[in-house]
Amino acid sequence: MTQSAISSVGVLGLGNWGTALANHLSSKGYEVCGWTIQEDVVESINATHRNPYYQSEVSLHPNFRATGDIEEVIRRDAIVLVVPSEALSSVLSKITLSAESYVVSAIKGLDRDLRLTPLQLVKKLLPNLKRLAVLSGPSFAHDVVRGLPAGVVAASTDEEVSLTVAKLFQSDQMKVYVSTDPLGVELGGITKNVIALAAGVSDGIGLGDSARAAVITRGLAEMMRLAVAAGAQRETLFGLAGLGDLVMTASCDTSRNRQVGLCLGRGMSLEKAVEQVGSIAEGVKTAPLVFDLAKQFGVDVPITEHVVLLLEEKITPAQMAKGLLNRPLKAEF
Repeated sequence: MTQSAISSVGVLGLGNWGTALANHLSSKGYEVCGWTIQEDVVESINATHRNPYYQSEVSLHPNFRATGDIEEVIRRDAIVLVVPSEALSSVLSKITLSAESYVVSAIKGLDRDLRLTPLQLVKKLLPNLKRLAVLSGPSFAHDVVRGLPAGVVAASTDEEVSLTVAKLFQSDQMKVYVSTDPLGVELGGITKNVIALAAGVSDGIGLGDSARAAVITRGLAEMMRLAVAAGAQRETLFGLAGLGDLVMTASCDTSRNRQVGLCLGRGMSLEKAVEQVGSIAEGVKTAPLVFDLAKQFGVDVPITEHVVLLLEEKITPAQMAKGLLNRPLKAEF
């Protein structure tokens, strides 16, 4: 299969991000079929070109259709994975994919049991696949589905696969860079959600702009330490999938992770915070998994550790701030 041979795309998962990516690819002229277990979503997309739950105010491209039959989707030239991270293992166990398929992960989470990134889990459960890539970077679903500009990274250990996937998503509205460090790109998208929670807590307490900048910068430092220890390239975390995504998620009020952090900083319980935001933020699920991964590699991640303690209600937001400020003196680099 050559780059030009990709004419049909399957999208597994039609939440906010899956709907946005499916619509984006449809608008480029690809035949796109999205899979979801929600029958009313399938019916609505096919009948009215709208997802009733996600990006419901946007009229979706007519090239985008939906199905509840996963077998219909996995026969496509390229498969985009956008299911929740905790559901990926279950979904992969139900499917068989051709070794010729391009498989792109757009998931920002870790497997709960094995602490593997999505691509690592795909390699473990579907070892015949060779054309694996990740797409990540600062890109809110509500911007992409409206055709607003975004810059992202397509990464694979095979540069030709990176280029193919970049070409697949590249458009006048989406600038796609290429990378051969998929692990760094994945870990950037995973760990930034935890730091965004911490930035939200800082603002929720009312610590000010200077404190938020410190959280983002030192958060990036621990993101890099963990990524390098895991085998990724340090410079990847300085790019769109690391620093870029972190700045967006930690500073934009449309970020669910930041919003949950703001609520926690203002004294709200986690349950109430999630209820107010409307859905659970990825960083809430990811924080303890990232902390476990850091312990596995012997990496110091104080911000992540304090976020976990806060989520477990072992410390208050004020104690979290004090604990981070009172850490021993050390060199910045």
